[in-house]
Amino acid sequence: MIDFTLTEQQKNIRDFLHWFAETEIRPIAREADRLGDVPPGFFKKVKAMGISMEAIPKDVGGEGEGAGEVKDRRGQRQTNRLSVIASEEMAWGDPAVVITLPGPGLGGPPVRLIGTPEQKERFFSVFRAEEPRWAAYAMTEPEAGSDVAGIRTTARKEGDVYVLNGTKTFITNGARASWNVVFATVDKSLGRAGHRAFVVENDRPGFKVTRIMKKMGLRASETAEFVLDDCEVPADNLLGGEEHYQRQGKEGFKVAMATFDSTRPVVAAMGVGIARAAMEYAADYLKQNLMLDRPVPAYSRIRETLAEMKRKLDAARLLIWRAAWMADAGLPNSREAAMAKAYAGRVATDVCTLAVELMGPEGASRDHPVEKCFRDVKVYDIFEGTGEIMRVIISRRVFQALGEAG
Repeated sequence: MIDFTLTEQQKNIRDFLHWFAETEIRPIAREADRLGDVPPGFFKKVKAMGISMEAIPKDVGGEGEGAGEVKDRRGQRQTNRLSVIASEEMAWGDPAVVITLPGPGLGGPPVRLIGTPEQKERFFSVFRAEEPRWAAYAMTEPEAGSDVAGIRTTARKEGDVYVLNGTKTFITNGARASWNVVFATVDKSLGRAGHRAFVVENDRPGFKVTRIMKKMGLRASETAEFVLDDCEVPADNLLGGEEHYQRQGKEGFKVAMATFDSTRPVVAAMGVGIARAAMEYAADYLKQNLMLDRPVPAYSRIRETLAEMKRKLDAARLLIWRAAWMADAGLPNSREAAMAKAYAGRVATDVCTLAVELMGPEGASRDHPVEKCFRDVKVYDIFEGTGEIMRVIISRRVFQALGEAG
């Protein structure tokens, strides 16, 4: 049976990160949004505190437990649950600052999933440096965003190297990363079976950052586009090695999907955190400026709207926690992760919109943070799979279940 009661450890982590978001993240958020970057001193501070987007596995010398290894006192795995709890609280502070935190980021899960011991040691060891380091996950292309199966970046084997050609875009921390996990195809005619995952260091010849995207929201977060132009990558950088793909068939595509199954609940939780911040600010603003206890019809509608916002966010959180709990329990959660992402992304956008509307003209003013929440939250219904794609995944799983039942 699913138990959503937080343990003392989970409560302590939540409370600490809420404090961190309130005292360290929020004070720099507006300036970071204006400048389009996070102050460098902030990164050094969070590294000294041991805070990053991904813990470094202990088996490669890191301080953190690593994905799939954090357990509660009952011996139950809780890595994914801690991730969604932490992500909501940190995004409540500021989502752009959060996804800019140093660490392996989305590049970490594929290396952990199929990387050889030697690869894990080599690629994670860069994070032991005193200076902050980043990694990134490069799947999206100009013609292949939500359609992961349609990637066009190619990988051609020549002796003991692979030669990669293609363009990757909308890559979070892609330019500042020490390495990117790049998905490419060795043979387009093989479809998904031709997919491979490579670790590409950003200092390799043929790797060129072509632009940093200018965005409506999450302005402090670096979003890059880069080109691979006859970029030579050692065969040792093929995640899992040649034999792994010979044994597993569509492993490259499966790794991409498995990564999404663990990260979509995290992204959904961040959306909830942003929307919660907007709702709380709007409610506090209304409380200070309106006498909501008076029997005025307009005030009644305001109270009903706030209640609806709270109800939807709570429902989204429960979907997220279920998907995270299933991942921790080792249960297939593709459908549940998609449900959490689809619902939370839509709800978070709606709640931020209502927060702006409840405040009237003041809601659109840069004097208030709900304006920034409104800009930041939209992408949470898009990246890591659009709401439309999530609904396709959900419906496909529903039909599969009906077929198995029949």
